[in-house]
Amino acid sequence: MRQSQSPDAPSMNQALVRATNQTRGTVLCARLENAGGRAGQNRGLLGREGLEPGTGMLFENGRFTPFMWMHMFFMRFAIDIVFLGRNNAVIKINRRLEPWRVSSVVFGARRALELPAGASDESSTQAGDLIVFDAVD
Repeated sequence: MRQSQSPDAPSMNQALVRATNQTRGTVLCARLENAGGRAGQNRGLLGREGLEPGTGMLFENGRFTPFMWMHMFFMRFAIDIVFLGRNNAVIKINRRLEPWRVSSVVFGARRALELPAGASDESSTQAGDLIVFDAVD
């Protein structure tokens, strides 16, 4: 039996994790890929044609960086970006962010999830919801 990670200290070193909206009892992302270090975070989803339903990418903020923002330069498709605070509570959602746009600047964000456009609506995710992470086999 797999145990859910606590919202305070999820283990993000696994190849894939599942992001579940604990508040709503829905799956936000079934297969979330970690963007990795600086090089991986700089590349992100660039070069991809799209995201399959249920997939996404996790970005983690530096320990002493007070905010996060994402850009859609050179992207080929729209995405949802869900920004999480220190306790994995949703701070802000940019829904259906189009290519060549810039996300909101989100102070206090520790993680950002890049998901297929509409994924946050499908899971009924709203600001204030608590997200938990589980390892995917």
